[in-house]
Amino acid sequence: MREKLTVIKVGGKIVEEEATLRQLLNDFAAIEGHKVLVHGGGRSATKIAAQLGIESKMVNGRRITDAETLRVVTMVYGGLVNKNIVAGLQAYGVNALGLTGADMNVIRSVKRPVKEVDYGFVGDPELKRFGTATAKTLIDAGYTLVVAPITVDGADGSLLNTNADTVARTMAVGLSGTFETELVYCFEKRGVLMDVDDDRSVIPEITPARFAQLRADGIVADGMLPKLENAFDAIEHGVRSVAICSADAVAEKGYGGTTLKAD
Repeated sequence: MREKLTVIKVGGKIVEEEATLRQLLNDFAAIEGHKVLVHGGGRSATKIAAQLGIESKMVNGRRITDAETLRVVTMVYGGLVNKNIVAGLQAYGVNALGLTGADMNVIRSVKRPVKEVDYGFVGDPELKRFGTATAKTLIDAGYTLVVAPITVDGADGSLLNTNADTVARTMAVGLSGTFETELVYCFEKRGVLMDVDDDRSVIPEITPARFAQLRADGIVADGMLPKLENAFDAIEHGVRSVAICSADAVAEKGYGGTTLKAD
């Protein structure tokens, strides 16, 4: 029987505000078994970019990454945010190891081709080239991986900004042949909402067909789109279950929030 591995992705203000970060780290430390934490940090990147006079541009919830923006997100994601999380987890007794996809070639990507939108230095992970053996070796050795959403171009070794939801999906899918993986996207809302202004309007279950309808109706949009796209892709590729919930529910059984299921 395969061991369980829980991949938690957290983003938004959760990892960028002291109180919510401390609560998350406490709850994450309480999760039993193997676990991986994937984080974002877009708000900090946007703030620091603005301080440097660099404009942040977004399309469909995804950041446009020019050369200057790539420098900023590498510093913020791979440095400031990642190491704050690692240091915090160490204080809770978790032997955390911070890394990006470039470290040990764990996540190699291809630069996204220009179609309707030129996303710049943005990478789409290559699942077939995921560093399964490397990640498993680190996990089996007792390390809890804290992964920043920067990956490496497998062709020329350049860094690429990568959607954190996609990085979490890549970790969960890439390790699904070795572990029984569970993927949890957590943020400041209780789940996927019918009404973004009503936290009680959580949609408890979404299938691909329901997702298509919610998207067509404009109920699911912006930053929630890549979460759901990655969630269903993960299920198709062998991840046991995917949940979307509030960060304060990560230690609860079942997580509450929204569960994603195949049709």
